[in-house]
Amino acid sequence: MSPAAPHSVLVLGGAKSGKSSYAQALAEGWGGRLVYVATAQARDEEMSRRIDRHQADRGEAWSTLEEPLELETALKRADAPGTVFLVDCLTLWLSNLVLGDELDDGQVSERGEALAALLPSLQARVILVANEVGLGIVPENALARRWRDLAGSLSQRLARSCDAVLLITAGLPLALKGGPLPLD
Repeated sequence: MSPAAPHSVLVLGGAKSGKSSYAQALAEGWGGRLVYVATAQARDEEMSRRIDRHQADRGEAWSTLEEPLELETALKRADAPGTVFLVDCLTLWLSNLVLGDELDDGQVSERGEALAALLPSLQARVILVANEVGLGIVPENALARRWRDLAGSLSQRLARSCDAVLLITAGLPLALKGGPLPLD
């Protein structure tokens, strides 16, 4: 682990941009107790295959904490010195809050604020992964526009709170905040 390594990192990128792989390599380079915090729920065969593939990619060094809704509580409960959390992904967590828990915009915003406020108090280091969804066309339906706007607001809030922010495109990192983060 590099002594200059940040306490919290937000890793953004589009679909299949390499953000999860990059975040995993970053966490593994930091060392310590590696905890993958999974927000996905296997609601269909495709998602089950994706989850299985991610688990196989991580290997034996990782423990997995599955938490689709109560992310803040799960992080507090599992927090310990020498731990590295990889939360993958905030975009699915947001979907779970909006569609599963049926939270309104204010409630979703409060949850994002609570997560951002929690980060500096954790003993563990945290890498958060989220999709960058604001670079495409304006969605046709109201729910998709609402979700896109909530995702953008969540990313902005967490970017302000995190020590470093990276945008991953074609597997390559662009440091938006906190300087380049070498993979050890």
